[in-house]
Amino acid sequence: MISVNNLSVQFTGQNLFDKVTFNIADRDRVGLVGKNGAGKSTLLKILCGWQEPESGTIVIASGQTVGYLPQEMVPDSSRTILDEALTAFEQIDALEAQLQRLTEEIADRTDYESADYERLLNRHNDVMEQISMLGGNNRREEAEKILLGLGFRHEDFGRSVAEFSGGWQMRVELAKLLLKRPDFLLLDEPTNHLDIESIQWLEDFLQGYLGAVVLVSHDRAFLDNITKRTIEITAGRIYDYRCPYSEYVVQMQERHASQMAQLTNQQRQVAQIEAFIERFRYKATKSKQVQSRIKMLERMEKIQVDEVSTESIHFQFLPAPHSGKIAVEAKRVGKAYDDNQVFDDVDLLIPSGSKVAFVGRNGEGKSTMAKIIIGEIKDYTGEFRLGHQIQVGYYAQNQAAMLDGEKTVFQTIDDIAVGDIRPKIRNILGSFLFDNDDIEKKVKVLSGGEKARLALAKLLLTPSNLLVLDEPTNHLDMDSKDILKNALLQYTGTLVLVSHDRDFLQGLTDSLYEFREGRVHEFKGDIFEFLESKKTVPAPVVQAVQSKPAEKVSSSKQSYQQSKEKERELRKLRSNVERIETEISSLEAEIAKKDTLLAVGSPETVSDPHFYDEYQSLKDQLAAKMQEWEDAAFKLMDH
Repeated sequence: MISVNNLSVQFTGQNLFDKVTFNIADRDRVGLVGKNGAGKSTLLKILCGWQEPESGTIVIASGQTVGYLPQEMVPDSSRTILDEALTAFEQIDALEAQLQRLTEEIADRTDYESADYERLLNRHNDVMEQISMLGGNNRREEAEKILLGLGFRHEDFGRSVAEFSGGWQMRVELAKLLLKRPDFLLLDEPTNHLDIESIQWLEDFLQGYLGAVVLVSHDRAFLDNITKRTIEITAGRIYDYRCPYSEYVVQMQERHASQMAQLTNQQRQVAQIEAFIERFRYKATKSKQVQSRIKMLERMEKIQVDEVSTESIHFQFLPAPHSGKIAVEAKRVGKAYDDNQVFDDVDLLIPSGSKVAFVGRNGEGKSTMAKIIIGEIKDYTGEFRLGHQIQVGYYAQNQAAMLDGEKTVFQTIDDIAVGDIRPKIRNILGSFLFDNDDIEKKVKVLSGGEKARLALAKLLLTPSNLLVLDEPTNHLDMDSKDILKNALLQYTGTLVLVSHDRDFLQGLTDSLYEFREGRVHEFKGDIFEFLESKKTVPAPVVQAVQSKPAEKVSSSKQSYQQSKEKERELRKLRSNVERIETEISSLEAEIAKKDTLLAVGSPETVSDPHFYDEYQSLKDQLAAKMQEWEDAAFKLMDH
């Protein structure tokens, strides 16, 4: 067990954590969530010992180990892929050397009946058992299995790590961590460099993992499939939910609605008490009641409402210019890099207005085909053409890196803004969360998320009827991904999307093209139906992707739909509470007017025989509405 006690950490004068206490049990599956900058990565670094807290303690049970995969690192190895993975067994190497020494010592001993000899034998057996538990008897087999699961091929094992991109090198680091089998596995955005197949393999691996797993991820489906517990970090505090991410979102919204309802009720109580005190402060007959209510206010514990960030990007794509019926047409297209034939004999026909996704393992040619579509790659074989009057908008996988680091945020947008758009640049940047101070920053000092938002803002300013987006959700938080998805759903042009984010793809595209082993096959259906067909049809890929989508909706999709239905019901309940509160405010305002007339002894109160009847009626209505509000608020809390 890891025990965190009164943990406090400050950053730039603000509390990241303020006396936080919680435990992580031996088989826990925990998702860490919170807005960017809340301290998720910092907490992982503290748990693994990379960073010290300012106060508080982290206690790890004796003999238990912690493994940590950061978001980014720069591996530096000249070994082959397999040899680098096998360095995970350095502990076993040390144990085997120890076993060799014990074996030699046992061979030299003749005091077979002594206690020392028995202790030596016991130690020898203990070391052998440790080696077996750590997988020492089949190291190479285990290493190859995990490397294959993470997307490497057998022919990659003998290649140098240095030949691979940073993303693939991170996969090697992840493989080493999984091979070490620590008691507590801490993973910071582990899916960033994985494709859908590798993500699913990692899910299966982690579901059967014998130790505890703590995750930071912006992949909603990944969190839902792995975690059973969600720890939210907000404003220096934590809230511990015994449920996966999607259930946490609903419970978190209920918690906040409950806090708001309690605060509203308390504020109404305070206002009524203060009004009583003010009205009868100087009346001797009411002095006891006044003093009692003053003490009541002093003893009342103010209800705290958690800070909820309402900042989010907001935008929509420009209307798509008119185009012909066909957006993209490819016949027998092939592309090779030297001796590596990425794909060959590919046929595509994408009608205008359709939304399609390119899926498959990394390195199978998804981004290559995207570059052929936008005209960046021209040395392909076969025939390719864009449809009549097609205008392309492109978001590259490394879009953030393609920005000019020496330009300011404002200059980046000003360079491409034309016509009526130019006076609106500041407003456009504001909609992507860049304030007046941010727009003068140089691009090179921006975070990964800020660069991704700036690249999206650039894309927004270019009218297009064919959007080609290559991994657009990298570095975006969940709220931003949802807003981008909503904007794409409303987009009237053609969409070609390369993505490994299953939750983002769900419901967004109407067909998929799978890139696999040099071929491309179309699947008519949703991403979850596609993944389900891959599980249920263990035949060659061609048959799997050409089969009809299963009528039965996958469990992940059902969970998603149930979550959405529950959210809709919650919105209705909240709307009802807000309506009643508006009516209560109106009644209170009417009563306040009559209270004023009573206080000054207005002639209206004497001459109008219906005044007191109306006054009492308003009070009765208010009492009824208060009861109605209480019932509605409790219904909201219990939902």
